[in-house]
Amino acid sequence: MKKIVVPILILSFVFSFFCTAMAGEEDIKGSKDLPILTRMPDFYISGYKYNDFDTHRFNDQTKKYVNIEGQKYYIEYKLKKGATEPGELKIRRNIQDALIKIGGNVVFDDNFNKTSTIVVQKDGNETWVEVRSYNNMYRLTVIEKKAMAQEVVAKAEAMGNDIHATGHVSIYGIYFDTGKSEIKPESDAALTEIAKLLKNDAGLKVYVVGHTDSVGSFDSNMKLSKDRAEAVTKALAGKYGIAPDRLKSHGVSSLSPVSSNDTEEGKQKNRRVELVKQ
Repeated sequence: MKKIVVPILILSFVFSFFCTAMAGEEDIKGSKDLPILTRMPDFYISGYKYNDFDTHRFNDQTKKYVNIEGQKYYIEYKLKKGATEPGELKIRRNIQDALIKIGGNVVFDDNFNKTSTIVVQKDGNETWVEVRSYNNMYRLTVIEKKAMAQEVVAKAEAMGNDIHATGHVSIYGIYFDTGKSEIKPESDAALTEIAKLLKNDAGLKVYVVGHTDSVGSFDSNMKLSKDRAEAVTKALAGKYGIAPDRLKSHGVSSLSPVSSNDTEEGKQKNRRVELVKQ
């Protein structure tokens, strides 16, 4: 009887160990592949992190670092035990080729450090992908480029203090799609505070001035900044009941930056609407 029990215990231990090892090779809970990229065969997700807004420093075509902001994904893949190693170069080239087919451009590729940067322009979106590859694992750091949603909006009282002290106030929190002048719904909080400012000070008349960054031609940005300013005045008059004769819209393109257009952070600050006291 003892001779039978011992082999059974050994088999049970081996089976338990095998199951534990296999369980460790499953994708970690809550992780997923990128929508634009499948994984290499026989790999599983061993590390995963997502942030709605973050930054990452990528190598670009000038072999210098550039900080890109937006939705950030970090995905680490490991090779399953017993599977054949594809080799780190094969991993990088597969990822590069897959992204090139959907409009990607390899802007940096370093065989020594086993790192590549690929930028994908698709459906009006810009996605930066960094791949660091090894023989049995690889890591993706991905930024879907976008401006941070302005969740904190200046109150009417603070706007009033600025406009009476300096004659103008910059408004952040009014949103438009790139190259468009239609106001997005998430702009309501900022527009509500502007309306409060004007209703609290019945004698105040303002110029609504649209500003852009320096991306694109000057003439197109001049028209865009004017169209956006007009969209704001129409919204304030139509939706919030402000008398139209208290509002005059103007656009100044990129003529009045508040920061350098050489950085993404500076461009974001320059894209704004200002209220200027008449």
